[in-house]
This record gives sequence, C-alpha cells and structure tokens, in this order.
Amino acid sequence: MISLNDLYQEPLFRPPAEASSIILQITQGCSWNRCRFCEMYSTKTFGIKPLDEAEKNLQVLGQFFPAGRRLFLADGDVFAAGPDYLGKVLTLIPQYLPALNRISAYASARNLQTYSYEQLVAIRKAGLALLYVGIESGSNQVLTRMNKGITAEEQLEALRMAKKAGFKLSVMLLNGLGGKELMEIHARESANIVSALQPELLSTLVLSFPYGLEHFQKRLADPFTPLSSIDSLTELRLFIAHCQLENTVFRTDHASNYLVLKGGLNRDKDKFLNQIDQALKQTGDIHLREEWERGL
Repeated sequence: MISLNDLYQEPLFRPPAEASSIILQITQGCSWNRCRFCEMYSTKTFGIKPLDEAEKNLQVLGQFFPAGRRLFLADGDVFAAGPDYLGKVLTLIPQYLPALNRISAYASARNLQTYSYEQLVAIRKAGLALLYVGIESGSNQVLTRMNKGITAEEQLEALRMAKKAGFKLSVMLLNGLGGKELMEIHARESANIVSALQPELLSTLVLSFPYGLEHFQKRLADPFTPLSSIDSLTELRLFIAHCQLENTVFRTDHASNYLVLKGGLNRDKDKFLNQIDQALKQTGDIHLREEWERGL
C-alpha cells in the first residue's frame, strides 16, 4: 500500500498556520531559487508534477483524509505552473476531498504578475483562497542586494491585483534582511509597502543563517553586519511605529522571532510598542527568546 511519504519530495515546507492541513505537492522547489538569503529549496531542482500524477496523489490523500477541511498546495510557488495547469488541479480537488473549506498556497509576486486579472479571478473562483507571500522588504536597495528578482513597486502592483481578484493575503517580511547597514530604510520602507497594500494578515520572521554567517556573507557583494537580538527588536519597533494599517492581523510567532506579538494593526500598535520597549529594557514579564529556544 502506498504511504503518504511516497507523495512528497523532501524537504517539504508549509506555513505554521497550515500545521494541520493536508498537503498536495504539485510543484517541486522554487521557480526562482536565487534569493541570496533563502536556502529552503537549495537542494531541489524546480519541476511541475504531471497532471495525472497530481490526480493520483489526490486519490491517495482522499483515502487518508476523506473529511479533511484544509488543503495546502506545495512547493514554493504553485503559480509558476501556469493558469491552465493550476485551474485543472483545482477542478480535480473537490472530487477527492469534498469536505474542504479552504485551499491555500505560497505565492510570489514574481509569478503572480505573469497572470492577467481575469486569470487570477478564475483561479480564485476555482477554490484557491489564501496566499502566503514573502515580500521580504519594501526597500529596493534590500531587494536588489538579496537578488529577489522584483522591485517593491512591482510586488505592490501584483499583490493589489491579487487582492482585487478576491484572494486573502498573508504577507511575510524578513526582520534583519538589510543588516545594520540598511536597518532603518528596511524598516521604514517595509512599513510603507504594507500600509499601501493593507493585507489581511501580516507577519515578520527573523533572518537566520542555516549554513552559517560566513556562507551567507560570501553570497553578497557588499558588507553585511547581522543584527543582534536588541537590534532586531529596535528594527521591529521602527517598522511597527511607521505602519498605517486599518484592520490587519499581525503576528511575530514564528520560531525565528525573539519576541512573540499577537494582535491587530493599528489597533494594538501602542501595546506592541510598549511590549518591545519592555523587552529592550528587560523589564516586566516580557520574555525574550534565547538563541537556543529559537531552534535555528
């Protein structure tokens, strides 16, 4: 009998919020895979599963999880598979997982911008509802330095179109990505881009170095000084202070973060700033995660 492990090419990633979701892997790796800060898919060559294989995997998932409620489409960016393929997969899903109430996926603005508005509307109507998008920074200096392959303006335009098409957006920024050299501009311009976008969900992760700092620095042309935990919180404070959001759920609860914040922006802005100030002063009952606790 086929096992669930037979359906996947490792490593397999999903957002923390999708911990209980069924995972259907229809692409392998990342179609760009050149960001200098990212090692997630460095061991993989990008590929798209044949449609008949995707359907066979769906059959197996339907046997294991007939009453499953949530499905996450992997890998790094299923929009790289193109609108026709993605639409066909979404049409197949209800046949094998009829109880689903949400389908989500990672998405990159680079690939979203290759879709027309009408194509995005069709994909949304076919069932894909929530997109997790790592924009990383609102600063073009930072994006260029990290070889993101897209400008802040292009990201904003693509995500505005996706939002208009009906997708719910969960946007991720990378705290520390500018190093000490670009710390302030990274914070301020990241606040500017999310304020212009007004995503439903927003989170920050902290830059980590899975292969060591020296390996990371060798990938860059310019000097990069990593942020300390205090620097990281100082940057986070500046970012939050400059955000002008109306009704965005904000989280810093990923394992990489030094301080867990949960609430809404701008509703809880003052509370967040006070918690960060307490952490910076090491006062009150605010707990700052140690490096070993972050498990990175």
